[in-house]
Amino acid sequence: MTDASDTKRRLRVLTLVDHFTSTGGAERLSARMAMRLDPERFEAIYCASRWDESRTNENQAELRREFERAGVRTLGLGRDSKLAVWQWRPLVALLRRERIEIIHSHKYGSNIWAVVLGRLFRVPVVVAHEHSWSYEGRPLRKFLDRRLIARGASAFLTVSEEDRRRMIEIERIDPDQVTLLPNGIDALPEADGAHVRAELGIPAGAPVLVSVAVLREEKQLHLLVRATAELVGDFPELRMLVAGEGPQREPLEALIEELGVGHAVRLLGSRGDVPDLLAASDVAVLCSRFEGTPLSVLEYMDAGLPVVATRVGGLPHVIEHGVHGLLTDPGDAHSLAEGIRALLDDPERARRMGAAGRERRREHYDFGRTLRTLERLYEDLLARSGRPA
Repeated sequence: MTDASDTKRRLRVLTLVDHFTSTGGAERLSARMAMRLDPERFEAIYCASRWDESRTNENQAELRREFERAGVRTLGLGRDSKLAVWQWRPLVALLRRERIEIIHSHKYGSNIWAVVLGRLFRVPVVVAHEHSWSYEGRPLRKFLDRRLIARGASAFLTVSEEDRRRMIEIERIDPDQVTLLPNGIDALPEADGAHVRAELGIPAGAPVLVSVAVLREEKQLHLLVRATAELVGDFPELRMLVAGEGPQREPLEALIEELGVGHAVRLLGSRGDVPDLLAASDVAVLCSRFEGTPLSVLEYMDAGLPVVATRVGGLPHVIEHGVHGLLTDPGDAHSLAEGIRALLDDPERARRMGAAGRERRREHYDFGRTLRTLERLYEDLLARSGRPA
């Protein structure tokens, strides 16, 4: 290990998250950031407080191997309750034992703990990162965002202009404390949609819709099922592919059976071939009731797909209505169906929107640019802290 007195010692960055997983936008982004930090300037540690290392599943084992290949240490705390304060002991021991210059936490719960532990152990820089905003009717959460996280963190990051506006206007956080860091992705690899269509028995020429999402309530995928039911009469070969897993699978399966659209809607579970799924599709759909800047939409755009999405969060800043896709009213299955119908009825218009979306993604939402901005922010915040590197 490099001697701490060496002025060229790499800055040690501890990433703090709840879950150790490769699904979910915030989780994927936090992992990618930790793995891709410049190894000449940064040493990365990735701590997932709700991951029990003794019960690692196959997907977590593969993710752990990815971290190892990237030279990133991992730590799971096995926290199984909000009240189990003692389960933070391994992280407390690490903070006592090692010099950590930066803690970068992701999402509300981890942000609270990062601020508390970071200040308790005199970590020079604490970066709190919020990935979406949905705190209406939650006064305690807004209070803690304003009085604890924003005041205790060196920077409070947000992923969209709309989230930043809400944090300032609704939570009344000082604008100087809220920093916009747009999400970004890498260009998708070359993809082959033919094998997906063959695997799933999709007829040649059949229109295919796709949505990649964790099956959670806020993703409102029941609207997509209802929209599909509304469309199959006019598009009898229509297929709706949903890639992802989560707690809403059973309610969605029940709705699919109730509406009689089991031939059209396929819940595929978690997939490792998302680029191929996108290549097999004609229109991508997102129907969430809140979002920040979802990575899934950036991937749809990079795949050249027109996007039909709800007009929530940062999406109106990503997708210009009528240029890169169509924005619809949240919570309205009919509005969603009509947006999809408009693109299925006009394939040339859909193709133009997809091409424009790909160009916009590559120009404005590149992961390399996001990462370079983050690395500069780390170094600037440390310099401002007055603590030596």
